[in-house]
Amino acid sequence: MKIADVALAVDTVWVMLCAILVIFMQAGFALLEAGSTRMKNAGHIAGKQLLSFSIVALFFWAFGYALTFGEGKWIGTTGWFLNIPAEPGALPTEILYLFQLSFAAVSLAIAWGGFAERAKLSVYIVFGALYTVLIYPVVGHWIWGAEGWLHEWGKQDFAGSTVVHLQGGIAALVATVMLKPRLGKFNKDGTPNLIPGHNQVYSVLGVLIIWLGWFGFNPGSTLTAMDGFFGYVALTTNLAAAAGAVAAMVTIRMLTGKAEIPTILNGVLAALVAITAACAFVEPWAAVIIGAVAGSLTVFSALYFEKKGIDDPIYAFSVHGVAGIWGTLSTGFFASPRLVEKVGIGKAGLFYGGGWTQLGVQALGVAVSAIYVAIVSFLILWILDKISGIRVSEEDELLGLDLSEHGSYGYPEQLSVPQPVKAAATQEEAS
Repeated sequence: MKIADVALAVDTVWVMLCAILVIFMQAGFALLEAGSTRMKNAGHIAGKQLLSFSIVALFFWAFGYALTFGEGKWIGTTGWFLNIPAEPGALPTEILYLFQLSFAAVSLAIAWGGFAERAKLSVYIVFGALYTVLIYPVVGHWIWGAEGWLHEWGKQDFAGSTVVHLQGGIAALVATVMLKPRLGKFNKDGTPNLIPGHNQVYSVLGVLIIWLGWFGFNPGSTLTAMDGFFGYVALTTNLAAAAGAVAAMVTIRMLTGKAEIPTILNGVLAALVAITAACAFVEPWAAVIIGAVAGSLTVFSALYFEKKGIDDPIYAFSVHGVAGIWGTLSTGFFASPRLVEKVGIGKAGLFYGGGWTQLGVQALGVAVSAIYVAIVSFLILWILDKISGIRVSEEDELLGLDLSEHGSYGYPEQLSVPQPVKAAATQEEAS
């Protein structure tokens, strides 16, 4: 066997392993979202994650992958149903599909945060399919497509702060505004009421799983294991996440006097989101700064939007949208010349004497991506609302989506009527 064949086999196994890690993040999102919402909706929210992944798998196979990575400047126009033969020495198309599918599924999982606890199940199905065909692939092609116009301009988004997270965050924001707040979230004077999640242990475990999965997300985006660069990407990713946790804890403690667990979790996720664009372009010290800023920023963002009457149940926009914007812009400040040369995309950041060019490209990418996703998400949901409505009835919302949408409760013992327990026969009675 030739050395090139061995190298390809190693890379193929590496990317497949990373795809599995990112797909496993769906389990993390299921635990995080279910734990961060109320018990009466837990089964619905967890089960919806499985349905969501199934929808993305089918529609990304048929259309989404071709639209994202097919030939074309503005959108892919070739490769339907994975009809893209792999070039000699390149990774198999099937492996690349599974890896990129895992990213699209994460993006949709983020969007679902804005729908939580009040959207109809049918809306998840239709919006999920259209998101996978009309929204995610368009921005994905602009930035990651070989002929995409933002890619040609040198936009730096190594693993998807914009492509994956900003898109999901913007869609979540549009949804949560159109669906309006959950019943009981705000008083008549606009002051918010706390609607705590029912299981913080689930939420913590979910974030730990997501953190683990991120080692497939960012390092896997090298698409090769041969030069060992994936280890460097893993380092910057981990440093940022740790800094985000500490910064969020310090920030919320200063503001409220309490080290709130959900806020610490959001700090971890926001930092991971932010470093996703920059992980291959910045030095370790910059990764710590990027993660810390993201962790602190998401605290202020979540409080601000809640004060403005926006009910984002798991703070999807603050964690993924705001942090996605910051992470995308951060390379315009911190991109190191040696790493830019290695990756081969864009220019060095402002703090390295690279001028304002890269920051301008990053800002342009954020703006056009956010506008496109917001407009198309709004149109899809507006049409669905006119046709069948997008929010469940007040009765169903009060009852809980477990029962109203699925006919069974996520915690059935909570609804069962206790029955008298007949004492076991004594040994004397038995004899």
